[in-house]
Amino acid sequence: MSHNNQKKIAVINDFCGFGRCSIAASLPIISALKIQCCPLPTSIFSNHTGYDSFFYTDYTKHMDAYMDEWIKLGLRFNGILTGFLGSTEQIHIVKRFLEQFKTEDTIAVVDPIMGDHGKLYPTYSSHLAERMNLLVPYADILTPNLTEACILTETDYREDMDESMLMELCKKLSDMGPKKIVISGIERGDDLDNFVFEDGKPAVTIREHKVGSCRAGTGDVFSSIIAADAVNGLDLTSSVRHASAFIAKALRRTVELGIPEDDGICFEECLLEI
Repeated sequence: MSHNNQKKIAVINDFCGFGRCSIAASLPIISALKIQCCPLPTSIFSNHTGYDSFFYTDYTKHMDAYMDEWIKLGLRFNGILTGFLGSTEQIHIVKRFLEQFKTEDTIAVVDPIMGDHGKLYPTYSSHLAERMNLLVPYADILTPNLTEACILTETDYREDMDESMLMELCKKLSDMGPKKIVISGIERGDDLDNFVFEDGKPAVTIREHKVGSCRAGTGDVFSSIIAADAVNGLDLTSSVRHASAFIAKALRRTVELGIPEDDGICFEECLLEI
């Protein structure tokens, strides 16, 4: 009996019990889009690190054995989505995963979560950021924010980059492997832009009005929709419109309910409308 009769996406990210981010966001989003989500955890958190206190355990030493069981089952994935990685060892494990499971029929989405607003996250070192480049060649779709795009290309960060500068960034990233790139969440006053690059096509900018403050998990919802839509055959520009509109709707509902900022985006309220 085959385990591969249904579409599947492997999601490699941390698991967070409270705060709506990482696997806890990807699993319901991908499932709602009628694809089986198969998580491979990199670490386990009681709640995300934006809270004053949290429990955490590193899952690195278990990842290879976990992956080996999937090999024994003969699993094949239509998509692979990678998220936050906390060490160079994890980057190498993910590289092995991609080499093992990525085929011509597998769409790999790499979300190189490293920093924002021109700076690395406090838990990220410059050496670790450099090693992220090992995964970029495997990506069919790359979804960095502006900071991460600059880090990957060793470009000086500017928050006011115009379209020609963004295009140059994307060309540098595309030369590393991925032919489809979305530079996400570019702040333009009261709006947020997503810059969509596909090799051989004109670039497209998709704009949504900014709703409330920046919240944990928004990027995970975004990349999960992008991955699921790609597996379902939707073109990238339409997918980015889909993801942007869904997130804006969920954020409006989050504000209406008065959800604390650290508690993330309450996408559950809109999940049946995805």
